[in-house]
Amino acid sequence: MAIEMKEYPNPNGSIKLRVAKGHFATSHSHINYYVDLTFTKHRLSEAKEAARMLAAKYRNSMIIDTILCLDGTEVVGACMASDLTKNGFQSINLHNTIYVVTPEHTTGSQLLFRDNIQPMIRGKHILILAASITTGYTVQGGIEAIEYYGGEVAGVCSIFSNTDSVSGYPVNSVFRARDYMHDYNSTSYHECPLCKAGVKVDAMVNTFGISHFD
Repeated sequence: MAIEMKEYPNPNGSIKLRVAKGHFATSHSHINYYVDLTFTKHRLSEAKEAARMLAAKYRNSMIIDTILCLDGTEVVGACMASDLTKNGFQSINLHNTIYVVTPEHTTGSQLLFRDNIQPMIRGKHILILAASITTGYTVQGGIEAIEYYGGEVAGVCSIFSNTDSVSGYPVNSVFRARDYMHDYNSTSYHECPLCKAGVKVDAMVNTFGISHFD
């Protein structure tokens, strides 16, 4: 059975937030809305606009050497790097360029950077870019990896977020849950009100997408 998706445009109408209400399970929590960011991550026109909106929060105000892309946000990250290295940002960025990297995940879900990538982390100011931040678990892993490999977290941003901060770092987002879904809820499966009410899980979701249960 297909999940009904609804679309909510952002204020300037250039990007749409696509959501479905139901009972969904992630690897870390149960949520009552599935947020589909597929087009924003992979359609160039939407990725460029999301990148422009996020980059505007950092231009001329912060040194960014590297963008760490989580959740398949490499296209958005590359567009952000391009936008941030246009005229007006070079005076802040000492190297006149930005690295765009994505981590490798170990079997224990830890983040790993190989020897050839580590110079892009060590001693660098790193902006973490995520697709969606709900529990903050994935971003926290990114923060810990950056610190372990000798980098410095410059900031955290995402396309969608249900929180204002992670580990003390403010989160800048294109979309915030409270602006579109006033009853958005993310809990552990032990505390899930839908599970306690006997409502079956509609689908499993992760950064790659959604898998329905018949």
